[in-house]
Amino acid sequence: MKKILLFVICTVMLSGCTSLTRQEHMQLRELQAQGVTVDKPVGNFEKPASGVTAGALNLLPGIGNFYLGTGNAAESSHVLYGVLNLLTWPLSILWGVPEAAIDADNINKREMLYYYTYDEQGKQALKKAKITLTK
Repeated sequence: MKKILLFVICTVMLSGCTSLTRQEHMQLRELQAQGVTVDKPVGNFEKPASGVTAGALNLLPGIGNFYLGTGNAAESSHVLYGVLNLLTWPLSILWGVPEAAIDADNINKREMLYYYTYDEQGKQALKKAKITLTK
């Protein structure tokens, strides 16, 4: 029974990554081709999550996931992942640290796309820089 429970927990933990859709990947490539990335944005875009911070906080039991689940670009599913990391700590450090760092990066990319697609300041920044983004 313990092996089954451990297997279920590990499966849930490994499937818990924040991912980008194909459309989001294509939009990111369009922006990258025009010189816009999360690290080199145009306008006033600021990264809402830090990959280094999220990864480092996950050395503690699930704290990095709580950071991603309640921060500026909160993804509420990360609160559940934080609880699961808390329950499986210290083993959760093995998957929790890289998962939180990768998820923070994906959250930043998604938020950047939202900024340039829907936020008026973001739209104006792209227009001023003469950069186009297909919806």
